[in-house]
Amino acid sequence: MKNRTGRFISYIFLIISSLVSVFPFYWMFVISTNSTAAANKFPPKIIPGNQFFENIQNAWQNADFVTALFNTLIVAGTITVSQLFFCSLAAFALARLEFKGRKLIFLLIVSTMLLPPASPIPLYMIVSKFDWINSLYAVIIPFLVGAFGVFLMKQFIESSIHPELIESAKMDGARNFQTYYQIVLPILKPGLATLAIITFMGVWNDFVWPSIVLKEQSVQTLQLAVRGLQNAYNRDTALIVTGAFITTLPLLAIFIPFSRQFIAGLAEGSVKG
Repeated sequence: MKNRTGRFISYIFLIISSLVSVFPFYWMFVISTNSTAAANKFPPKIIPGNQFFENIQNAWQNADFVTALFNTLIVAGTITVSQLFFCSLAAFALARLEFKGRKLIFLLIVSTMLLPPASPIPLYMIVSKFDWINSLYAVIIPFLVGAFGVFLMKQFIESSIHPELIESAKMDGARNFQTYYQIVLPILKPGLATLAIITFMGVWNDFVWPSIVLKEQSVQTLQLAVRGLQNAYNRDTALIVTGAFITTLPLLAIFIPFSRQFIAGLAEGSVKG
């Protein structure tokens, strides 16, 4: 009887949590299917309207989503692939290779996560020195490797790859990079999937730094394209939300196929970490 009651409460909690999580997407869809006048009414509409394709057409005509999507895919894809490689390689060295100063290096890397968000001014000055303003280099190169990725991968390696396995590979004559590529990476797939999705979503939704260094329309990302839908004299809520809805669809298309690996990676990390 107690098990049934506990299971019933768990199901109720999961249903409420699911509804709360899905509601922002549904609300965004509802606004994108109505006019701005209908979206601003009180009480607000909770049923989709019939202007979805009209709003999509207006948003598409007022912003260059094709170029913005191409730029965003280049930025997010490059940073994600780079972080997977460099973070996992650094984590392998810090977790399973013996060398002097290993713990100090890891402590310094982790300590950067404790610092408050840095001002973009120093980074902007560096980027300006390299003449990367209005270039995708400015939003790619500074973020090719991150402390969080190194920390996350190190936790996965320490929890899932035993030192004896690395020693066995050394006894068989495998070099360090061979051990990393042929033994560590296959075992690390759930962790890599988790880091890939977290990194890709973070870069995809980044707005502040791209808005500082990317001014020309030809190099703008999706979030900047959505901002371009708002002008100083008229705020078209339905048009802006429709633009945000358009930018969310590719992210969902990428996340859904890898959702199983993402959840498995989080579960494995939470249990073993």
